[in-house]
Amino acid sequence: MSDIIVIGGGIAGVSAAARLSAHAKVTLIEGEDSLGYHASGRSAALFEENYGLPSVITLNHASAAFHQPYLSPRGFLLVGRAGEDEAFEKDAKTLKCPEISVNEARNHVPILNETITRAAYHADAFDIDTDRMIQDFAKTVRANGGQVLTGNAVSAISFDKTWSVRCGNETLTADLLVNAAGAWADQVAVMAGVNPVGITPHRRSMARIPAPGGHDVSRWPIFFGVGETWYAKPDAGALLVSPADEDPVEPHDAWADDMVLAEGLDRYENHVTEPVTRLTSSWAGLRSFAPDRTLVLGQDPENERFIWCAGQGGYGFQTAPAASQLLADLTLEQAPEIDAATIRSLSPARFYKD
Repeated sequence: MSDIIVIGGGIAGVSAAARLSAHAKVTLIEGEDSLGYHASGRSAALFEENYGLPSVITLNHASAAFHQPYLSPRGFLLVGRAGEDEAFEKDAKTLKCPEISVNEARNHVPILNETITRAAYHADAFDIDTDRMIQDFAKTVRANGGQVLTGNAVSAISFDKTWSVRCGNETLTADLLVNAAGAWADQVAVMAGVNPVGITPHRRSMARIPAPGGHDVSRWPIFFGVGETWYAKPDAGALLVSPADEDPVEPHDAWADDMVLAEGLDRYENHVTEPVTRLTSSWAGLRSFAPDRTLVLGQDPENERFIWCAGQGGYGFQTAPAASQLLADLTLEQAPEIDAATIRSLSPARFYKD
């Protein structure tokens, strides 16, 4: 028997398991054969402290010091065209991104075309070594005497003073259950007899294209259109381009929609001099949000032995260090460093009427 079972081997679950394992016997369960298979394995892998809602930004700031060993410089560039001034200025202000000249923007990304009229840039955006982070958290779980079980899909959950979780031919038991199942978080809640909170997966598609025009893209920043209608990011000598789609879907092993991808690539092409002539690969991941698009962290009000760790959206890696520590503090009744107002905004209690 474990003290705590964590369901879900993405960055949310593995980081929560690592934090909890310092104080309790933890078993982490992942249905796929490897950790980080779904959303975490298909992340844009960017740390941008000013990206997200206020609660996310609070968690970003609190995560910054932990992230340092996993970061490498990338930079962030926002570009706008004629008629987009209001949206451009709103995005630049939200992201605290100082405006630069278009010529300066082309120094960063030389393929920007003549339609670009506004640009904003800051250097403090970084690539995250996501695989190393996941593996380091998993090593922490094991070093603290916990278990990391992959290839163990959950088929049944019951509660009678303690939790029983059925995986294949084995039943695992624990006092506490952490639901870090990503796109499947509501399904896990229902299986456990807990009211769902409305976690909805949204597809985000990605294409890999050869380096445009034969350029060395390694030092280019990630660059966005206003309103996040597309973005492009260097990756291993190629360029990743996303239509930044957010289509609600059922939980599944996601793949890119060809039409959505084509529309996003067209939006990208409208900003650059080099056309997209071929894709080397494409894929999609699921960004899962609560109805208010804010993370759900903490004990369920109707069963305090059921702990929510869900709704990370596209902010899982950015927020994981602080979100997992907060979850451990709340679960173990330790004093959190995060302010009380943010904790209330993240609590699953917000979905329950008085």
